[in-house]
Amino acid sequence: MHGLPRKLTVDELAALFGGRTRFVGHLAGCENPLGVARALLGASPEDEQREALDAHPRIGAAHLTPVSQREQGTEDDPHVLAELARLNQAYEEKFGFRFVVFVNGRPRSAILRVLNDRIARPREEELRAGLDDLVAIALDRYRAR
Repeated sequence: MHGLPRKLTVDELAALFGGRTRFVGHLAGCENPLGVARALLGASPEDEQREALDAHPRIGAAHLTPVSQREQGTEDDPHVLAELARLNQAYEEKFGFRFVVFVNGRPRSAILRVLNDRIARPREEELRAGLDDLVAIALDRYRAR
């Protein structure tokens, strides 16, 4: 991929991926880390994949980083937030990892529909979708810097 950095520090990658994880540590040692992120994450052991997903903030969480807050918007309808909290919990209980989606400016109410659809998927399919979205978010964050 053109325009991607040849090297990034652990701190830079942690900001893009939501936190310091084993995956971020491995990625920091790579040339073209954002270009290889999807393949490296897909080949990682499942416990590292879950750790990478769980480092990302929940949709609708009360305390977000400024970057996550901008991405998730400011829709604060208490009914939407309550439903997001309920569905996030159900999702995590079903799959064993956090729901991650590339919000891309959609309001939280629109994410409710996505979360309802994705909670019905098979676990393996959902794990792949979450990992793919995690990398898409990191790429978008890098390009927006």
